[in-house]
Amino acid sequence: MSNQELLGKKPLQILEKIRENLEKLNEKMEVMIELQKHRRKDIQTIPTDAPLDVMTLLSMPDHLRKTAMTVCRLGRATADEIAQQTHRARAVESAYLNQLVVMGYLKKERHGRKAYFYVDKEGQG
Repeated sequence: MSNQELLGKKPLQILEKIRENLEKLNEKMEVMIELQKHRRKDIQTIPTDAPLDVMTLLSMPDHLRKTAMTVCRLGRATADEIAQQTHRARAVESAYLNQLVVMGYLKKERHGRKAYFYVDKEGQG
């Protein structure tokens, strides 16, 4: 490979890395915008001790963040209902939801054969 080809590759790699970082930032901004949209009007700030505050959501891996935000949006839902919203397999969502329960971000309640997942708002403060 000539020096010109090597020099040409380096800027392309740098630009690709910049593009990837911008995409990640855009995703995080979308999370913040979504949280702002669904926030009650009479609440001025998000409590810092909330299990799913903005910083917690932003620190999560993308796949768990998508699931957690969907639960926040729906309020209380089964893995099936969440899978319909995220367009992922029910089994995948079930695994992610149970992971969020183990991590302490969500609560799980069974009614017959169905398991419902939700954010425990009473346990927040």
